[in-house]
Amino acid sequence: MGPMITPELVQGSWALLKPFHEKVGYTAPAIDRDRRYGEHERHRLDVHTSGQPAAELAPVVLFVHGGGFTGGDKHVPGTPMYDHIGAWAVRNGWVGVTMTYRLAPAHGWPAGAQDVAAAVGWVRSNIAAYGGDPDRIVVAGHSAGCVHVASYLVGQGGGALDGVRGAGLLSGFYVIPDGDERSGIETPYYGDLPSATVSTLGGLLDTGIPLIFAIAQSDPPFSHAQIAGLTAAWFARRGAVPQVVWSEGHNHISQIGSIGVDDLALGAQLARFVNRVTSVTTEA
Repeated sequence: MGPMITPELVQGSWALLKPFHEKVGYTAPAIDRDRRYGEHERHRLDVHTSGQPAAELAPVVLFVHGGGFTGGDKHVPGTPMYDHIGAWAVRNGWVGVTMTYRLAPAHGWPAGAQDVAAAVGWVRSNIAAYGGDPDRIVVAGHSAGCVHVASYLVGQGGGALDGVRGAGLLSGFYVIPDGDERSGIETPYYGDLPSATVSTLGGLLDTGIPLIFAIAQSDPPFSHAQIAGLTAAWFARRGAVPQVVWSEGHNHISQIGSIGVDDLALGAQLARFVNRVTSVTTEA
């Protein structure tokens, strides 16, 4: 499968991975579905836990799905999407939270960032009842979800960063093209808003939140250009390169689907990051 993100690539990647997820189990022992974190019908999240009493509060991973700004969901019945992230979190000793958000074109920028902020607020207020630590949250997003997480981190959607110890930015983009370079993917969400207003690169360079980035070997060239630009800007600002995971052998879809079944590609390094930034000895 090539680097172009097509319906065939999406369907083929998940079809390839599903038997492996079925073998290891892609649902957590307990899932509390469709908790409301806001008033819109897509303001829903699922909480994934071991179902057992917690001896102590555990770190929390909040995952934001992709879908090209106009689609996607936290849970697709009969498939690993994206219960496998919650199951992976629980296997690592954390609480997993998967969320949906409002979609373009009905809801443009910065709706995604606002929704991530609202979901973090819900976690802060409610997660202790599930055995999660509201002061040890890692927010991770893939593709459009990554863009929304980045937008939240730099303050475009409002909301506090209290309790957020780190963020995983997985195969997203950080500079939004202007004019004719803006594709049909970005336009429904950003409209004609200028790049300088909606891009997140500058804010990410200045954030104090620990970040881990990822790119798949067979991601589209646009995604590789974005991570190359980010790395150059990061080095120019900080004198070092950012933490970037290169997911060997994977495409844009199979990269996120690999978590839990091919953890060497992404999951193991992401887990190590979560454990490091949520350590009780680590300052946010």
